[in-house]
Amino acid sequence: MTPEITFTKMHGAGNDYIYVNTLLYDIPDPEAASIRWSDRHKGIGGDGLVLICKPTTSEADYRMRIFNADGSEAMMCGNASRCIGKYLYEKKITNKDVVRLETLSGIKILNLHISGDDTVESVTVDMLEPRFEVPGQFDPSKAVGLPEGTFVSMGNPHYVIFVSDIEAVDVEKEGKMLEYNPAFPERCNIEFAEIRSDGEIRTRVWERGSGITMACGTGACATAVAASATGRRGKKSRIIMDGGTLDIRWSDDDGHVYMTGPAEFSFEGRVKL
Repeated sequence: MTPEITFTKMHGAGNDYIYVNTLLYDIPDPEAASIRWSDRHKGIGGDGLVLICKPTTSEADYRMRIFNADGSEAMMCGNASRCIGKYLYEKKITNKDVVRLETLSGIKILNLHISGDDTVESVTVDMLEPRFEVPGQFDPSKAVGLPEGTFVSMGNPHYVIFVSDIEAVDVEKEGKMLEYNPAFPERCNIEFAEIRSDGEIRTRVWERGSGITMACGTGACATAVAASATGRRGKKSRIIMDGGTLDIRWSDDDGHVYMTGPAEFSFEGRVKL
């Protein structure tokens, strides 16, 4: 008999993933599971699969592994990390309001903003320092037809392109093509961003391995950093994505990027391995 496991569907600003607590369940082939379960017609539906795991270091409380809808393993996801904070606290797995989360791009500090009824209303994630040059992730000498933009690594690679009219951009066509541009040996997440007169930045995302998503936490951070680094905005930005709004602050004190946004439960169920 094929075993079943319990999953939780969550989203951060519409960026939705399937969450499994591997402290309770073993997922022997997460790559295949992510492909099968992420299918929005034949599976649960989502942008990928997130595993909540034991840490491999005493410096962290928990560990996150994240698999895109195509089965590839991602380095980091800001929206997923906020959801994990809410999951751990509201399911009473932890009573901490500061959680150290191990990821493939380092340990992220989650600060949970908790209401009087013990609900996690939002989470601020210390996304650490951005980087603009990462060997093996960006090689402009190999670019073919690459439009002007800013490369920013938030532990995973992003290329931010500022446009005058974001509604005129064919995100699926352009994003798919740019993800595989020779300039990005490891492929790349692509952001299209429009600076608005009210100070907000409207951003749409093509995520490496998942395609168009409603939001991307690391993408929002990369957009805010790119806007500041190119003189388009200051060190604080509100990033308006298809699924919601994220507040980003690039600190002058420690050089870290801090992302604040919501996390929500959608539903739970059981699925066959």
